[in-house]
Amino acid sequence: METTSQAGARSAASSSTAEGMLTGRRTAADYLRAAFPWYGLDEAFTGPRWLMQVGATADGTVRHGATGHGEEPSIRPDAASVEKERFAVVVTVATSPERTTNDGRGQLDATTASSAAWLAGAGLLSSTWPVQLDHTLRDDWLKQQTEAAFELADDLDGAAWSSLSLPVDGVATPFHYRESEFGWVLAGSTEGGVHLGAYGRGMSAYGLGFSVIADIRSYGA
Repeated sequence: METTSQAGARSAASSSTAEGMLTGRRTAADYLRAAFPWYGLDEAFTGPRWLMQVGATADGTVRHGATGHGEEPSIRPDAASVEKERFAVVVTVATSPERTTNDGRGQLDATTASSAAWLAGAGLLSSTWPVQLDHTLRDDWLKQQTEAAFELADDLDGAAWSSLSLPVDGVATPFHYRESEFGWVLAGSTEGGVHLGAYGRGMSAYGLGFSVIADIRSYGA
């Protein structure tokens, strides 16, 4: 399976480089600028839906973004709330070929399912803070775990991943899937020309289905 290099994966998720700026949360107008369809859980999910974050290049081109389903996770939950959290986040990544950066100084790899896996893995970490971990140690923990998430995303055929087939717009679609003590992550590619990632906790990934979001504004503002 085609994978993305470390530089390419990191550029897809970067919040500081010119090719991967993240906009503010809950701005439907940013999602509406995308030239690709957004995906979320299909109509079988009847719980709350909410907007999260969009990633765009310096010229405003939207490259990826996420939509939330269920209860918004607590960044620093207590032990009791961790057990009760039920959420799933769907990450949509635009298909993009290898290309040069806008300033002509660098090269960005093509986006692949690994790009979606990296974004989903990093997203799960961003909503995780082990209850036993001291505040002063979280940055070190997050750096270590983020590096591990990248290494896993760059090897989707590795032993850490299993295969899972889920419906996408009603069509059975193969995904790479893995679980950890913090939740689960999955990633794959669709026939609709985008890569999908997802992560969650408290909701079984095995019962999920994905579909194009008819109107992103239905996810709130």
